[in-house]
Amino acid sequence: MKTLKQGDAVPNFSAKDEQGNTISLTDYKGKKLVVFFYPKASTPGCTVEACNLRDNYKALQDAGYELLGVSADSEKKQANFKDKYEFPFPLLADEDKTVIETFGVWGPKKFMGKEYDGIHRMTFLIDENGIVDRVIDKVKTKDHAAQILE
Repeated sequence: MKTLKQGDAVPNFSAKDEQGNTISLTDYKGKKLVVFFYPKASTPGCTVEACNLRDNYKALQDAGYELLGVSADSEKKQANFKDKYEFPFPLLADEDKTVIETFGVWGPKKFMGKEYDGIHRMTFLIDENGIVDRVIDKVKTKDHAAQILE
């Protein structure tokens, strides 16, 4: 797993959001961007994390951040997730894992003694020039906005 690190330039990417719109890194040029990766829409940990970001969205915006959630779920699953919890930010349906591979968050995981490949829950703070400012690899789902704002 070759994960982007602090100081790395983020390669441009494009993927469809939950509405079928194409979203690219270039859409955020000149803005600070939080890209958070989560394993699966509508699962307990992912829901807690995304709801924490939703509940603190104003504070994140006040700090100058735009938000973008990414998982390998379908547009339909992402749309259901977003509608159910009223997320104010786009969710990328990265089914072919283009964005996931770009950031290097796909790799071996362990759960209940089983090893498998999956998405690692990680968040990348990207500056106005498309450079990784900070990587949060130990995401606290219940308190994620505070981690971003610290």
